[in-house]
Formats: sequence, C-alpha cells, structure tokens
Amino acid sequence: MNILKLLKLLFVKRKSEPTEPMKKYLIIGLGNPGEKYINTRHNIGFKAIDYIANKENVNFETQKLGDISSFRFKGRKFTLLKPNTFMNLSGKAVKYWMQKEKIPLENILVISDDLNLPFGTLRLKPKGSDGGHNGLKDINAQLNTNQYARIRFGVGNKFSKGKQVDYVLGQWNEKELKEIPNRLERIYNAVKSFGTAGIGNTMNSINTKK
Repeated sequence: MNILKLLKLLFVKRKSEPTEPMKKYLIIGLGNPGEKYINTRHNIGFKAIDYIANKENVNFETQKLGDISSFRFKGRKFTLLKPNTFMNLSGKAVKYWMQKEKIPLENILVISDDLNLPFGTLRLKPKGSDGGHNGLKDINAQLNTNQYARIRFGVGNKFSKGKQVDYVLGQWNEKELKEIPNRLERIYNAVKSFGTAGIGNTMNSINTKK
C-alpha cells in the first residue's frame, strides 16, 4: 500500500453509523371521561396517567380518540394515553395510537383498576385475561390478543351483592385518598423501569402486597 492510500485511510471522514430509532412506549390509563368520574375507583388509570404527566411537567392535548401527552427518558419516548371513548370502547383508542405511533405490542402498558385485589395492591403482569374488566375486554377484542403488559391497581371488593357498578363508580374514601399518592409514585417509577429495565425487573420491584 502506498503512502497516499495509507493517508486516505487514516484521515478520510468516515460516514456516521446509522442511529437506532428511538424506542417508543405507549402507556394507557383506563377510565371514563367527564368531571363526575374523576375521583371514582374505576378511573384510577386516568389518575395514574395524570400523575405521571405532572411529574414530567407535560400537558395533554385532546386528539383522536383520547387525550395524549409524551415525555422522553433515557432515549425512550413514552406516549401517555387517556382514551375518551368511555371504558367499554377503550380498545379502539389503544389500537389507533399503537398504529399511528408504530409501537409494538410488547411496548404497551395498560393501567387499570381491579376488584380482585385488596385496596392498594399493585400487580404487573406481561399478559392475562380481562378478569371481568370491560376496558381490558375491549382491548383484548380490538387487538385480538391478551399478550400485553398491564398494571392492576387493587380497589378491593367491599360491596354488597348487586352493588359492583355503584362501588367502582363510587368515590374513594378518606383513608384511601391518603394512600393513593404512594401507589401512584410506584406506578410512575414502574413505567420508566418498564421502558428501560424490562418487564421482568420491573415486576420484581412493584409486585408487593403493599
């Protein structure tokens, strides 16, 4: 190799390597739109998403099928979604925003209330049945799968026979309201961990009784 070729190899400006596209995540909180539902047990998904947005100092915009916001953390983009389709049609909004943002199924996380868990218990799972929850039921139907991550927030089942709807659409009591912020902080940390450390590590940290 002559000296000119050697100098060219040493000093020629290399083309920059292609950068990996930013990893995107869709975080969905389930609830019903409207003032009368804001502080109901069934709307804990909305409350969690609002808490995350407040921590990240981002605002929501009402767009197609829901209120949308986003933030970035460690090279990841987290899109926050509160469907405005009412609970029973939540899947329509989830499917639309997954497709619009080109977010794969393994990168979505749904936050919902759960009557089968004691109040304040948090459970992160990579998949599962709808457990009788109408929002999850519609997401399963729209996506044609239940293979997506979800955080279930236990709301308890202290209601008499036939009063389930009244209970989930009822207001939190004073004791519950005092404990909710601690659980929302744990969900906030879990969301960021889900996108950076993976679901396995996140399950180990969040899946405790209290």
